[in-house]
Amino acid sequence: MSKQVFVPMLVAAALCCALPAWSQSALPDGDGKHTVQTACLQCHELNQVTRGGYTQEGWDNVIHMMINIGAAVPQDQVAVVTQYLAKNFPEKPKPDAVVIPGSAKASIQEWPVPTPGSRPHDPLAAADGSLWYAGQFANVLGQFDLKTGTFKEYHLKTPQSGPHGLVEDKDGNIWFTANFKGYIGKLDPKTGAVTEYPMPDPAARDPHTPIFDQQGTLWFTVQSANMVGRLVPQTGEVKLVTVPTPKSRPYGMVVSSKGIPFFVEFGSNKVASIDPHTMAIHEYVLPHAETRPRRVAITSDDVLWYSDYARGYLGRFDPATGQTREWPSPGGPKSLPYGIAAIQDILWYNESGTQPNTIVRFDPKTEQFQTWVIPSGGGVVRNMMPTQDGNLALACSGVNRIGLVSLH
Repeated sequence: MSKQVFVPMLVAAALCCALPAWSQSALPDGDGKHTVQTACLQCHELNQVTRGGYTQEGWDNVIHMMINIGAAVPQDQVAVVTQYLAKNFPEKPKPDAVVIPGSAKASIQEWPVPTPGSRPHDPLAAADGSLWYAGQFANVLGQFDLKTGTFKEYHLKTPQSGPHGLVEDKDGNIWFTANFKGYIGKLDPKTGAVTEYPMPDPAARDPHTPIFDQQGTLWFTVQSANMVGRLVPQTGEVKLVTVPTPKSRPYGMVVSSKGIPFFVEFGSNKVASIDPHTMAIHEYVLPHAETRPRRVAITSDDVLWYSDYARGYLGRFDPATGQTREWPSPGGPKSLPYGIAAIQDILWYNESGTQPNTIVRFDPKTEQFQTWVIPSGGGVVRNMMPTQDGNLALACSGVNRIGLVSLH
């Protein structure tokens, strides 16, 4: 299958996955039925779609995401289709958010991004104080000026690149993973120029999470291809290695104080390190076979903290001793912990499976949790990042917003 065919099929599958498993003839009657059939069936069989629905606001966001990647939804049918889907495929009940009070003070602000259906994926807190986001389905990188409250969008030169992860270099360039088109990109915000570094292996079609080490080398995961990569900005050289465990889905990544990259395997119950010189991978097995770590943070003692998406746990893994500890997340086993970050050795993460989503604080010294609900509902916070002044940047994918958690 060519990459040109693969990308729209992949995206359509992701977007249509909220419809139950109806065949074409079994879709409920009503205004909007024909457009739903036409728009979704161009790339995806409805009888392959199995998951639950959305609220009306959520369906409006999904429809605009589909339009952004080429779905044939006429403008005068957007509201009709949204109402049809919201009526026939409403959001399934989720666990209620669990609010735990505490002594820490925090407030959450959110801002809708300019392009509907952008699906802000990863946030980036830049050195100049601005907030960036990857508009994955709008094919843009967005910058938000907190002082003026204004947005600026940078359109990528390759259509449907699917920008995903973001990281800034010391010169202020914004690097991103082109998750749909198999390259690493560098945006110069001063000129808007984008430089592309293609993957040397066409199988590495979905670069995922990027991070710089202390030497300025860019490391990244390639989830579906089961690889991790290294890019040397000075030369443009890209090298890939395959993770030993098949279908391990390398996902979130951090770098230790000694310059060693670590990543979690969302397709297995493992954490892994990479030798920065040889690129040899060493895997560590976590105690529970059902564990699926999705994102990872690192504290000043080089201890790794992971969000166990499958089991609803916060995990701690010490590479020096091999010891693991876990704590059940406040929202329970279906809370779907996702984005995670460490600020002054306090852990912050998102429960993406509760209604509404929550921001969770965990103090390793006291082992106490505290939680806040996200005002918009959150719509899945896939990643988060500390700002220069010790706050927390968010990207709220399902509600087309970015956010800031201000810690007082």
